[in-house]
Amino acid sequence: MVDTKLEAVPSVDIGVGIFKYVLIKVYGKDESYQKIIVRGYADCQWHSDIYDRSSESLKGLGLETECLGGGRIEYNSNSKLIKVYGYSQGFGKADHYKTKQILQDKFPEYEIQISDEGY
Repeated sequence: MVDTKLEAVPSVDIGVGIFKYVLIKVYGKDESYQKIIVRGYADCQWHSDIYDRSSESLKGLGLETECLGGGRIEYNSNSKLIKVYGYSQGFGKADHYKTKQILQDKFPEYEIQISDEGY
């Protein structure tokens, strides 16, 4: 049952513009089946706000979460460009290469750039 719930969780839920994001591991009670997701919301001031919102909604489905780090995303739908960069002071830097892979699956027609620069 958890596998079905986990499969139903979208890999990416982000807004348009420039905002903070977190990379989250989602899993069932035994961690035998897991998924890495990207979440970023412009209305959240802190990385922890994004993680808390995501974590609470997933716990409602009976799933556990772990924050793997954060950064920033610049998402421009007009130019089909997504930039991933920076870090979270509270959670550390997310693996931007992993984030790029997940975003590329969701947005195959976009150019996705990553950088370790900036906050």
